[in-house]
Amino acid sequence: MNRFPLWKNAIIVVALVLGLLYTLPNFFGEVPAVQVSSVKATIKVDTQLLSRVEGTLKTAGVAHNGLFADPNSIRVRLADTDTQLKAKDAIEKALNPDPANASYSVALNLLSASPAWLTGINALPMYLGLDLRGGVHFLLQVDMKGAITKRLDSTSADLRTLLRDKNIRHGGVTRERETIAIKFRDADTRVAAKAAIENTQGDLSLVEAQDSGNAGDFKLVATLKPQAEKRIQEFALKQNITTLHNRINELGVAEPVIQQQGADRIVVQLPGVQDTAKAKDILGRTATLEVRLVDDESSANPTVMEQAAKGQPPIGTEYYVERGGRPLLVKKQVVLTGDRLTDAQPGFDNQTQEPAVHLTLDSAGARIFKDVTRDNVGKRMAILLIEKGKGEVVTAPVIRTEIGGGRVQISGRMSTTEANDVALLLRAGSLAAPMDIIEERTIGPSLGADNIAKGFNSTMWGFVAIAAFMSLYYLLFGFVSVVALSANLLFLVALLSLLQATLTLPGIAAIALALGMAIDANVLINERVREELRGGSTPQAAITAGYERAWATIVDSNVTTLIVGIMLLIFGSGPVRGFAVVHCLGILTSIFSAVVVSRGLINLIYGRRKKLAALSIGQLWKPDTTTDPAK
Repeated sequence: MNRFPLWKNAIIVVALVLGLLYTLPNFFGEVPAVQVSSVKATIKVDTQLLSRVEGTLKTAGVAHNGLFADPNSIRVRLADTDTQLKAKDAIEKALNPDPANASYSVALNLLSASPAWLTGINALPMYLGLDLRGGVHFLLQVDMKGAITKRLDSTSADLRTLLRDKNIRHGGVTRERETIAIKFRDADTRVAAKAAIENTQGDLSLVEAQDSGNAGDFKLVATLKPQAEKRIQEFALKQNITTLHNRINELGVAEPVIQQQGADRIVVQLPGVQDTAKAKDILGRTATLEVRLVDDESSANPTVMEQAAKGQPPIGTEYYVERGGRPLLVKKQVVLTGDRLTDAQPGFDNQTQEPAVHLTLDSAGARIFKDVTRDNVGKRMAILLIEKGKGEVVTAPVIRTEIGGGRVQISGRMSTTEANDVALLLRAGSLAAPMDIIEERTIGPSLGADNIAKGFNSTMWGFVAIAAFMSLYYLLFGFVSVVALSANLLFLVALLSLLQATLTLPGIAAIALALGMAIDANVLINERVREELRGGSTPQAAITAGYERAWATIVDSNVTTLIVGIMLLIFGSGPVRGFAVVHCLGILTSIFSAVVVSRGLINLIYGRRKKLAALSIGQLWKPDTTTDPAK
């Protein structure tokens, strides 16, 4: 008898129900929406902003179909594009009364039209890639030489400071292309300088040389070690990618693709964005970090602060509002810039265990910071992010004691999430290396819709052809194979939706390929059942042996294909990775559907029939049981 235990049948039913639930959102399509996100570190997206947006829409008489909030944005779902434009204008005027100094980004977007109960269980549709939805594509070239040059300039300043602190006289520290040359009057001084530099600058390789222009001068030539250059280039690329992620949030792109291509290039794909000029403006934006002292005396004077809020701050100061809405006056004199910051990581205060941000400064920055904190204990120090000529205070802690060693901690009134945000801003507030756009193309939404139609038709007709062949050739077993194939497609789409994967044109090709490969397992099973019947096995025994003996072949064939898919996933990029993701998932779902789901259906049809005479499998030949065995 061929019967599954109750728990196996329950697994099949639960899998089919979950697959249906997480596939459904893809059939509801998308509706216009407006996305609101913050463009300043001091302004957070919270429930208060949600209420403000809702009140603005109510006042403007704009009806909406739902408000949705996440940690980074608020999205309003609307009925049509006309309502979408009205809502955008109303929210823009309410949140950004001064367009030149906008606090929020209000962008047009699309949201799933699936019912709220589906959204409530996190059943969301797949994202559509650039080739299906339309948008803009950029290929950015990172200037790695610029990153190295920037590091050498910084190192030159560090060496001057080091030699001055060690009282080592020199004839000048200059950068010559990709090296740093230091001149000395005698060999003994050069030896002392070399020892001091080797103890503090582990990334430099030092070579003694004679100045060709002056026989009396002794030179020390410093170059970055190969591993140090590689580390600087990798850091520059990662920081630029992080910075781009941080900036593109303002565009309201549902699923941007920002990834490394090769050793020095970055691919940026923005589905749904048609405004190329705005996208280029955001990608090319520059930002810098500055450390300044707070004018505590003036900040404590209500009259002065009232005048400053009207645009009349005291001479030598600027008016800002820090996180939490508290105004303060910051001195214009810059104490330290972000060029001296080498790293920023979130963590916790060792004494109070409060969330904190740990900063690492280079040697020159450490010396400057030590002097400033020693002279200003008890005063506040503001860390600003300057972008497009406008600054915002990221944090303004009180200096408790002198801070030396280049390790700085920022803490106080900060949550864990805020500590992560501040560390991200400080670490990726500016580009680590210049970038140039070397490739740019725009794909219209009509072309994307055409690609969707062609991809859908190719998959549908491929499925119909397979279903017709299997049903005619294997009869009832063929029909069961078609049902299992449908379940495979259901599971694959559900997994892609659950993982919030981005579906591209190569992904649709991978789905079509997965269907063709999935039916191969059913063919192996059906042919094995036929062979067992030809060998004289009873129908029930043939079913059992057919599935069990075909299992090893199915696993072997799928594992080898899965290995290829994993290699594509590891070493591929862009469209190749999109293809590989769908391909690998399709192999896993095909094994489950071909072996478990089809066996469950066959058991349901034939399992309870004790006296089973034949199987509807399109058997072309049967053994002649009337022949005399002796012959």
